[in-house]
Amino acid sequence: MFGFKNKFGFSFSWRRLLGISGMKTSFARKTGIPTTKDGWYRKIGRSIMRLFSKK
Repeated sequence: MFGFKNKFGFSFSWRRLLGISGMKTSFARKTGIPTTKDGWYRKIGRSIMRLFSKK
């Protein structure tokens, strides 16, 4: 919806223009906290599995 794409592979993102994507990436790398929904689900699922697998 907000992205512009044509047949030559050019795409525009206002989030990248403002630096939001880069800030989210650097935050996730520094803190180890994912900033995407899939990343949250993976991290929570991994934590739950560790709780059940400990003896």
